[in-house]
Amino acid sequence: MLNVNDLRAAYGESEVLHGLDLKVQPGEIVAIMGRNGMGKTTLMKTLMGIVPEKSGDVAVGETPVTGLKSHQRVANGIAYVPQGRMIFSAMTVQENVETGLTVTGTSKVPDDIYELFPVLLEMKSRRGGNLSGGQQQQLAIARALASNPKVLLLDEPTEGIQPSIIREMARTLRKIRDQKGLSIIVSEQVLSFALDVADRVMVIENGAFVHDSPRDGIDEAKVSKFLSV
Repeated sequence: MLNVNDLRAAYGESEVLHGLDLKVQPGEIVAIMGRNGMGKTTLMKTLMGIVPEKSGDVAVGETPVTGLKSHQRVANGIAYVPQGRMIFSAMTVQENVETGLTVTGTSKVPDDIYELFPVLLEMKSRRGGNLSGGQQQQLAIARALASNPKVLLLDEPTEGIQPSIIREMARTLRKIRDQKGLSIIVSEQVLSFALDVADRVMVIENGAFVHDSPRDGIDEAKVSKFLSV
């Protein structure tokens, strides 16, 4: 569902991603792990078209999106929940979710989105800025799902969220995958969450993948070593 070949990205003259290859199957959840500054967020932003590719190819299924602007990638099936959530704090919950509809040609939020996040239904007319961190994260995911994506990118979704909500989020993401059949890529530093949610765990270090393992049979000690400073 997502095909990335020899992807390179740079900030100015400084190359940050060094020829990454990534294939994500339909309905697969992949966790990309790594310490701060290793390239996780740059990878997400490059897949989304926020950081331009220096070289390489990105495709959603058979459809190439290399070189396209972010909104064109959304129209081709990629949705993105950025680090820090970036919701519109002055807009209501309902208005926030509706901003995700722009590429779909509809103005009504699908009912199944509120079924996934019942708390958002209760708070439809509350301002986004008045929600807790965990509720804002749910709102950011709901907004991304409103664009009816094939691939969902989540950048450090557990950041600043309490442990009980993190476990709930893992369950919700698996439910989204099961109901909608979409592929999910999550960048993460919390190994317990990655093992809870992902089918496959990859580790990025200095802009290159250094480990790739299915969750079943993963060497947790080895992955933890990559994550420790």
